[in-house]
Amino acid sequence: MRKLFSSLLLTVGMSFAHFLVVKPDSDIVRKPVIKVESEFTHPAEGYPAMHYQIERSGVFVNGRIYPIKWQKSYIPAEPGSDLKVEKYTATVRLHGPGVYQIFVEQKPYFEPTEEQFIQQIAKVYVSAFGWEEGWRKPIGLPIEIIPLTRPFGLWEGNTFVGQVLKNGKPVPYARVEIEYYNSKGVKYPNELLYTQVVKTDQNGVFIYTVPWSGWWGFAAITHSGEIKNPSDGKEYPLELDAVVWIYAYPKPQGVK
Repeated sequence: MRKLFSSLLLTVGMSFAHFLVVKPDSDIVRKPVIKVESEFTHPAEGYPAMHYQIERSGVFVNGRIYPIKWQKSYIPAEPGSDLKVEKYTATVRLHGPGVYQIFVEQKPYFEPTEEQFIQQIAKVYVSAFGWEEGWRKPIGLPIEIIPLTRPFGLWEGNTFVGQVLKNGKPVPYARVEIEYYNSKGVKYPNELLYTQVVKTDQNGVFIYTVPWSGWWGFAAITHSGEIKNPSDGKEYPLELDAVVWIYAYPKPQGVK
């Protein structure tokens, strides 16, 4: 999302995209309860995790929003670090068959190296008990990515298409950053491969083909007005980003 240097990140070199993660234990379930976790991190690198607070969250299904009760714990910012940052987990009860949109709104935070506030709003889709209707319906968030490809039950190699909406209107020519949630320690040939980048077209639509299996995050970068910083009383720009997570399943054995 940005290239920045800070006291925390000097220990790992140049920083790349950071994403608000919201990730269930599965995107296709046949059980009444699922586990969900959320963190703010650099997914492709696997670290560092960063401080963040949840401003609002919920589960959207059948036109209603149900609250989520999060449990907060603290994890090392990176392997071996004494610095601990927040990680949130929740148990979410499903109200029968449906497509559930789980969303988290990050409390805006001030990034002094960029002289701006940053806020991300992330969501993920879960199909419960074989239901697949309703995934095109917006929640009505200030900014969100609406899938034009069904956002669950995807194979690796499938192409994902989404539309960025801000206050309900398409966002043309926005930068969309894409990263793999690297929980398996995948090594990249060089740092420019961590973050893939596409742009939306004049209708706010973007396209990306997922190269391998796992969780993938898409972050659309926009700006939205200014926020007063209480520490100095000055107004600073707000970067407002929409994030969506999808899971790509590995190809079956014997399929090339």
